[in-house]
Amino acid sequence: MKTNKSFHPKNKHKSGYDLEILCQVYPDVLPYVFENKYQTKTIDFANPKAVKALNTALLVKDYNIKFWEFPDTNLCPPIPGRVDYIHHVADLLKSSKITGDIHVLDIGTGASCIYPILGQAEYNWNFVATDIDEDSLKYAQKIIDKNGLNDLISLRIQKDASQILKGVLNKDDTFSISMCNPPFFKSEADALEATTRKLKGLNRDGDKVIRNFSGSKNELWYKGGEKAFIHNYLYESSLFKKQCIWFTTLVSKKELVKGIQTSLKKLGAKRVTVINMGQGNKVSRVVAWSFY
Repeated sequence: MKTNKSFHPKNKHKSGYDLEILCQVYPDVLPYVFENKYQTKTIDFANPKAVKALNTALLVKDYNIKFWEFPDTNLCPPIPGRVDYIHHVADLLKSSKITGDIHVLDIGTGASCIYPILGQAEYNWNFVATDIDEDSLKYAQKIIDKNGLNDLISLRIQKDASQILKGVLNKDDTFSISMCNPPFFKSEADALEATTRKLKGLNRDGDKVIRNFSGSKNELWYKGGEKAFIHNYLYESSLFKKQCIWFTTLVSKKELVKGIQTSLKKLGAKRVTVINMGQGNKVSRVVAWSFY
């Protein structure tokens, strides 16, 4: 089974993965495996439970994560795409000669705590991870506890959903870099429309509309969508410009990049860079900026 060829060279999944081995290390994948019309073993990528089992198997096999459980209603992040972001962040740090103990701020970590556990597994980074959902943080904390990562990952609740950095950063906090995977949709209707298009692409457009990676409202939509969230983030980053060397965010919509660059110039960012990257079946990008 092949994944996207545009993955980072260090991405363990750039050449695909072996379902047989994944079933051995995590037998819960087995019930979802079938042989397609090309006599190839695969899983049903429109089935959220199958997708979750597959991604759990990848964590067990390639990242030594022994426990990764959270409600099926929460977003199940696709591991190959998420770890790509981690590797591009590592390249940015290396090119900026930022070495030693790396401290990362993860904005909106979700119940899966995915960026901290991948960043720790691949680079032994330290993380502070935030979220606005107390239940999500409870599940994330259990993942941290069960994998013995308490010394490397700490969680903070963002009590004001209209804020991103304000309310969670302390005066003495310093970070090498921040990471963020913003909510892409403006509303539930917007999210459902995108899911319908995806199912059509999987030749499952007659099926009931169920997101194959699931996701709660806090994880998927934000008033004003991706654009509003990112511009709020840009502004707040200017308020904490000396506490984080690099700020970064995933940007799904290419047409937003120019506006982001314009806003950052007005806010006084000294360096802005756009990193194109593969994200599964689509192309995404990371925008990174620094006030140093």
